[in-house]
Amino acid sequence: MLSNKRIQELELVMEFEKVEECFKEVSNWIENVGRKRLKETVNLDDSLEMLLQAQKQFKEFDLVASEYCKRGQEALKKMNQWEDLSFVDVHSYRIKLQTYEDELEDFCTQLDETRHRVCETVRLYEFFDKVRQGICCTEEGVKV
Repeated sequence: MLSNKRIQELELVMEFEKVEECFKEVSNWIENVGRKRLKETVNLDDSLEMLLQAQKQFKEFDLVASEYCKRGQEALKKMNQWEDLSFVDVHSYRIKLQTYEDELEDFCTQLDETRHRVCETVRLYEFFDKVRQGICCTEEGVKV
């Protein structure tokens, strides 16, 4: 029984190393690319044309960022089997996994919020553009 327990622990450690390698790649991308790009999206331009261009660029970034989020979430799901095990030696790995999960969740939440904000800002600018055009047409009609 003790031998089987140790073999299971070793298998989990090997699995953790694979997950950790994958998550380090995801984490590095989040820190070096993802967060910087999200910060760039904080200040959106004042014209509808520039805003639409920023939205297009964000959509391209969003595809890549969503893929990294998905990869990170899939890697963490592989470790769900640890929840059922009560090995003392696994505790330090659980702490690392929780740290990775918190970081990933924070980034994915920020990505979702930014996606929503960009979309809503574009919709608002499009609405104001239509209102402005309507006012211009009304003013021209009054002049005529």
